Amino acid sequence: MSLSLAAKSIFKGDLNILTQNLWKRVNPSRWPISIKELPPGTALVGGAIRDGLLEKYHKKQDLDLVVPNRAIDLTKSLAKKVGGKFVLLDASRDIARLIVDTWTIDIASQIGGNLDEDLLRRDYTVNAMALELNKTSLIKDPTGGLNDLAKKRLVAVNEKNLTDDPLRLIRGLRIMAELNFSIDSKTKSWIKKHNQLLKETAPERIQYEIERLVNAEWADKAITLITQIQLLEAWQENTQNYLLPKQNIGLNDLEIQVALPLLRLTYLLSQKGLAQLRFSKRQQERCQKLRYWQDRNNGNGFRDLEEKELLKLHQELEQDLPALILELSPSDQNTWLKRWRNPEDRLFHPRAPINGNTLQISLGLPSGPLLGDLLNYLCLENAFGRIKNQEEALHAARNWWEHKQTLL
Repeated sequence: MSLSLAAKSIFKGDLNILTQNLWKRVNPSRWPISIKELPPGTALVGGAIRDGLLEKYHKKQDLDLVVPNRAIDLTKSLAKKVGGKFVLLDASRDIARLIVDTWTIDIASQIGGNLDEDLLRRDYTVNAMALELNKTSLIKDPTGGLNDLAKKRLVAVNEKNLTDDPLRLIRGLRIMAELNFSIDSKTKSWIKKHNQLLKETAPERIQYEIERLVNAEWADKAITLITQIQLLEAWQENTQNYLLPKQNIGLNDLEIQVALPLLRLTYLLSQKGLAQLRFSKRQQERCQKLRYWQDRNNGNGFRDLEEKELLKLHQELEQDLPALILELSPSDQNTWLKRWRNPEDRLFHPRAPINGNTLQISLGLPSGPLLGDLLNYLCLENAFGRIKNQEEALHAARNWWEHKQTLL
């Protein structure tokens, strides 16, 4: 995302105009809660301010509010009033979350004697801006976030703020990946210096940041830096090299959305690391299967695989095949993509030509492991064009079953 000249100039313009424009963009009248229900002194802070100034909009709306006190009680009350879900985030720091439809609203009690003190304890300058929810307030920017926003630069407020909550180390890289920001040299040195502190953070919180990072448009830029500063070393076994894909790689946008996040995640974290950071079983399985076939890739487009192995590859990676295709040679990429895009391709979208119920009814076969073996055999024959229709499938099934019975 690049800032337009108008956007750049507005950061240096009249603060009243800047605040008015921000009000229009955050548009509290669209929120699922009324600002009249919030106590005096409530302020919108953090990412919503940053993204509003950048005119960056999200389908899923996230807001961070700071209130003078009793944030948890307020969140419970609002949840009852609007029919939302209450989530306790941090009892010791008085932080809770309200979820209403596509909206996620985090509400925290102010830290320090005033709003400026609260902002000075935040992670990065572009997140340390606030707008009190009344029409007379101007944007508060005690750390110079507006200037850094205009320069697309990520700057830590100070070193201690990063170490107070080590999740902020990986969050900085995630912001970099989402906004295409650079990280200033001092901030980068602090992240590298304290990279081991990330292990002290709850795994679910790290997982959330990594999920967002690998799906971000400029993730490869951030991954390069993560590797350099060894930020995720505790959850890695770097036995493979992540080659940044070229821009013109033949995949369309939808295919890229499938392929790149999985490829990045498989590189960033080992199987053990995925489990330690509480990734879903489904995500762990996807990475494990991709990793297995990556290790089998010797650069010849898998031409040396036997039929059963090739079928297994396409059965295991059918939906995620673009991630493996990214690592093939350009000529093989073109061939594999053409076949994968064809839903009628029997190898790239393997299916048995007849289902188990039909086999049991037509041939009087019992259920059990042997029936599963038969279906896999028929899938193989179908994938390589040796079965053309259901009649041939039934004939092949009958012959296979009779042969097996003679061996029992």
